[in-house]
Amino acid sequence: MGSGPSRALDASALRDWAHTAVGDLITHIDEINRLNVFPVADSDTGVNMLFTMRSALAEANTETKSDDVVKTAAALSAGALNGARGNSGVILSQILRGIADVTAHAAAESGGELTEIDAALLGAALHRGVDLVVASMGGHEVKGTIVSVLKAAGEAVDEAASAGLSAAVIAAGDAAVVALEKTPDQLDVLGEAGVVDAGGRGLLVLLDALRSTVTGQAPSRAVYEPAPRQPAAELAAKPPAPQFEVMYLLGGCDDDGADQLRERLDELGESVAIATSGVVGGYSVHVHTDDAGAAIEAGLGSGHPRRIQISLLTSGTSGLPPGSWTRERAVLAVVDGDGAAELFDDEGACVLRPDPLAEDPTTVITAQQLLRAVVDTGAAQVMVLPNGYVLAEELVAGCTAAIGWGIDVVPLPTGSMVQGLAALAVHEPGRQAVDDGYTMARAAGSARHGAVRVATETALTWAGTCEPGNGLGIAGDEVLIVAPDVASAAAGLIDLLLGAGGELITVLVGHGIDQDAVESALRAHVHDRHPGIELAIYRTGHRGDALLIGVE
Repeated sequence: MGSGPSRALDASALRDWAHTAVGDLITHIDEINRLNVFPVADSDTGVNMLFTMRSALAEANTETKSDDVVKTAAALSAGALNGARGNSGVILSQILRGIADVTAHAAAESGGELTEIDAALLGAALHRGVDLVVASMGGHEVKGTIVSVLKAAGEAVDEAASAGLSAAVIAAGDAAVVALEKTPDQLDVLGEAGVVDAGGRGLLVLLDALRSTVTGQAPSRAVYEPAPRQPAAELAAKPPAPQFEVMYLLGGCDDDGADQLRERLDELGESVAIATSGVVGGYSVHVHTDDAGAAIEAGLGSGHPRRIQISLLTSGTSGLPPGSWTRERAVLAVVDGDGAAELFDDEGACVLRPDPLAEDPTTVITAQQLLRAVVDTGAAQVMVLPNGYVLAEELVAGCTAAIGWGIDVVPLPTGSMVQGLAALAVHEPGRQAVDDGYTMARAAGSARHGAVRVATETALTWAGTCEPGNGLGIAGDEVLIVAPDVASAAAGLIDLLLGAGGELITVLVGHGIDQDAVESALRAHVHDRHPGIELAIYRTGHRGDALLIGVE
């Protein structure tokens, strides 16, 4: 099979893979949730894998930017275990721990730093993941689950390893598809519902994300939909599932204590998973039960539970479940330029940036990117500041999709980053969302704004003829000022914007503009012509307009 050039699976590629996996899980989350009938039909496998992978990525991005694969893999593993959600999240944490264990062992054997994972190590990591997943489930392998798919992927990597990493990764995904499509014949509950295993489908997403990272090409896969084979009356006759999902991290527990805890949780419920973090005495505990209090008491008898989560198990849910949020409210700002990202981040906003290689940053943010950024805030309520970088149809589609997930999204009418800053300045997370959104929208609307561009050709404007190199003062899509240079055009535009009053002028300086010259000229102009008016100038490095100017 032709596999093309292969990117080394080094620390940077591992982080890129995790980033791609999060995005791809968002794309496939509804499909995975619809397939979720085992061990409980609570439609949350996609959600749980997504949030677990997000936690892994956040840990890798926060804790290490090292070139050492061992440190990066360890960070992914720790983040996944600490942020694991649901049975599928615990399983995913053990798959990532398999990568961490194998890379750490390889580095120890070589006596130095490990810089990349080759095909042989990848195969070993997947096999180690199988062992860890089975161990977390009490040593009992259930055929037709994610374990079957993971095992098939590992065996395929072994067989293709001699052909290189690229071929091995492609083989892993293709073998996973074959194994996934066998799962309804291996597990009765899947066959009755007419679905493939949801966890196995999620694993295929991760393997395909790895293929995209290594080869630069994403495969096209079929969309799996439920096709029930069993009459509804027979399905309805099944015994009710447990009411609660209980999870916690457990410290101060030895192997005997973990075994005793497993026995007690088996008595209290089902879907018991106790996964070790690799740290002595550290475990992640999961169980479905009708007696959540007893499940926690069992943990107290074996060690020190922390980060206890109790969720109501429901069937056929849509969107994200209660408890999916790490905070109540966030602001998401779409900005361009390193300085802008730092400025909005310092003001407490989450930041989404257009592709730095795009020629026109105002046309590249898609609804899917916006949806991911909204979810990544980790907030139940999100105020979105598009700042002129999101087309209306993409903004509406992205926000509508997020609302469908159960997120309270409020898009605000900010047509420029200066309006976004005005809105952000009055944001108060403690206010009711509707009040906060209204106040921010009013602040954005009252911020009069314009831009200065550099003319690239001779043209006739409303303000007269311009020549290449002239500064153009623009407001409301009309050229109102033609001046010899950027600073002069900015001074004229400020005069117009202050015609209706104002107390603060904000100037954002774009990429390639001499800030010192502009700032010197504008401070002198404002001092002489508009005494008492505050002038704030920031280098944002945005593309397109030379300057963005706002008056409040």
